[in-house]
Amino acid sequence: MSTKTFPVLATLTAICALTVGASADVASEAGSAEDIAFIEPAIERIQVIGRKTERSSIAGSATRLDEEDLQVFRHTDIQRVLRAVPGVSIQEEDGYGLRPNIGMRGTGTDRSAKITLMEDGVLIAPAPYAAPAAYYFPTTARMEAIEVRKGSSAVKFGPRTVGGALNLVSRSIPDDVAGFLDARGGSDSFYALHGAIGGTLDNLGGLIEAYRSNNDGFKTLANGGDTGFEVEDYLAKARITTSEDATVFQSLEIKLSKTKNDSNETYLGLSREDFEADPYQRYAASERDRMETDHEQIALTHVLRVADIELVTTAYQNDFERDWFKFDDLFLNGASVSAAGVLANPASNPLAYAYLRGTADSPAGAIRLQHNARTYGAKGVQSLLALPFTTGAASHDLEVSVRYHEDYESRLQYRESFTMKDGHLSFASAGAPGSSGNRKVAANAWAAMVQDTITFGSLTLVPGVRFETIELSRTDWASNDPGRTGTATTLPAKRIKAAVPGLGISYDLDNGVTLTGGVFKGFNPPAVGEGDVREEESLNIEAGAIVDLGAFHGEAIIYVNDYDNILGTCTASVACNTGDIGDQFNGGKAVIKGLEVAGGYSFVVADGFTVPVSLTYTFTDAEFRTSFSSGFWGSVEKGDALPYVARHQVTVGASVVTEPFTVSLQGNYVNAARTTAGQGAIPADEKVDGRFVLDASAQWRVTEHVELYAIAQNLLDATYAVSVHPIGLRPGAPRTLIGGVKFSF
Repeated sequence: MSTKTFPVLATLTAICALTVGASADVASEAGSAEDIAFIEPAIERIQVIGRKTERSSIAGSATRLDEEDLQVFRHTDIQRVLRAVPGVSIQEEDGYGLRPNIGMRGTGTDRSAKITLMEDGVLIAPAPYAAPAAYYFPTTARMEAIEVRKGSSAVKFGPRTVGGALNLVSRSIPDDVAGFLDARGGSDSFYALHGAIGGTLDNLGGLIEAYRSNNDGFKTLANGGDTGFEVEDYLAKARITTSEDATVFQSLEIKLSKTKNDSNETYLGLSREDFEADPYQRYAASERDRMETDHEQIALTHVLRVADIELVTTAYQNDFERDWFKFDDLFLNGASVSAAGVLANPASNPLAYAYLRGTADSPAGAIRLQHNARTYGAKGVQSLLALPFTTGAASHDLEVSVRYHEDYESRLQYRESFTMKDGHLSFASAGAPGSSGNRKVAANAWAAMVQDTITFGSLTLVPGVRFETIELSRTDWASNDPGRTGTATTLPAKRIKAAVPGLGISYDLDNGVTLTGGVFKGFNPPAVGEGDVREEESLNIEAGAIVDLGAFHGEAIIYVNDYDNILGTCTASVACNTGDIGDQFNGGKAVIKGLEVAGGYSFVVADGFTVPVSLTYTFTDAEFRTSFSSGFWGSVEKGDALPYVARHQVTVGASVVTEPFTVSLQGNYVNAARTTAGQGAIPADEKVDGRFVLDASAQWRVTEHVELYAIAQNLLDATYAVSVHPIGLRPGAPRTLIGGVKFSF
């Protein structure tokens, strides 16, 4: 790890190693693949859904996309994957999903900061309490499942329960020795190599996995520069178990991962006129923009099982470093000039517009770029105890969990100034590290959860409550003190205590139909900062039905989230001023209501010839119920619609499946959305237009071990804008063609 190893990992390793060893002495035989099956139910308790869980047994909204689902289009962009999940909102940004913007049930999408984001049941945002904006996101290509829970069923997974939880499930250690090598290439010099090998022998199991991808980018710079990305991702797991017939069954698994994700990405978009002329161009002022990130994780998971009692404990540490060196502003006549304002109305400042485009030489140092250099750390220990029992005619599955977590974000940011000369940036000067931001925010939090799944025949009740105790702190140093040796300014610590109750209900009608619903408190903790910023709270109600009739499956859920206080978070991606980034704003009352529908049917045309079809529909109505003014949302009137929330989203999919060929299509429609809170007709300069995107894939299993495939993303080559903020219009990805081969054994 790049920092000192979390001491509790070593302690837990020693304790678990001793207990595993002791139990191994009791075992009469060595473990085998049967032991792996014995581990799965316990591990799945810390997952959001789990592969063995039947959908109808979960009260509320739950979706799991397993490896078979993910292999249809083999998307490496989580935002494309989540189009098939109802109730999920996405705001595209770079066309590749490098730093996704994901929301659920109308929550804000910016940097996925309002959902609980996990990998293998462990919080994975860089600093999920202190600075939840997820500038790191796990590599989608190496996941074997994607899980989403919304509504009352998400109370189990905190701290953010208003919208829901997204869990990415990494590749598990296989029962037998197995592996694969996947190579693909395509448009814009794209290539990706992906391989894994692992297996289980007696009591020991292991897995290693590697992924590497490179792309020149679909946007163009006048100087021919690269606008793409490079990704490297490595994963290793090792596990030791007792045998299944041990008096006390145990397993101990260590997980190590490292991800490097570098991209030549920018926030600098285009004026509307330039976007209409060529949406894939980039201005010369962004030619040096680059994001460099490095993420490391170590996690140790211990499973203990005695009869039906299970205890799953995970200790984890995540370290993340990033430096996004990107265009910040123009500095003209001794003052900062907003590039967003220039692009909104180029005629108001034609010289500044020309400097951005590189069509005129600027004064010395007029183009300023900023190193948004930050380091993050997160560590913790979490345990979940499961106690199944019966009381009379009722069966119970009682779960009790506790987690201690610490995280921080440290900023040491500074600017560099450049001169636009002959269409290129020429270095002029640089500020000292910390001169544009020198601070650290930190959090420590205790969380506990109690939930009981009580079944009386056809009726299931799931009462639960989550407790969060959080302490947030912030320390600022002088802009000329990069070593942080001088006097610091510490803001008063912010302490939050919250009880988050919920009740889920489901009733099996014994005809393939299950009624489901729930009521729960939504909670979203605030960040530390100046001002009286309160936690986000809401009363959430949902009701619906789940249908499972063999070839047909479907569900429909309506919900209402009634906010007592909705929060806005200032980030660079929404055009906040540099000094305000990370600050939050109270938004007062708001109501978000919606409908989520998902269904599928598999037509059997002939023996070995099927045509599965699917439909996902999301309706979202989100509006403010109070009037106010803030630096985040601007001037808001009661009844204004929330920005970047599309009212209608539809995804339709169909496949033709034979042996050995499969051809699939998936179309996704999202209607127009506001970029600024408002009512009535949407002004053209405050709107992201609706769009329809069609993806296609074809697969041919040549032999048992060899598979060829082809993918077309945005097959119809639709041209559309994904955002107006923070600085001008940016496009979605154009038609992208990919071909590959996969060898497995």
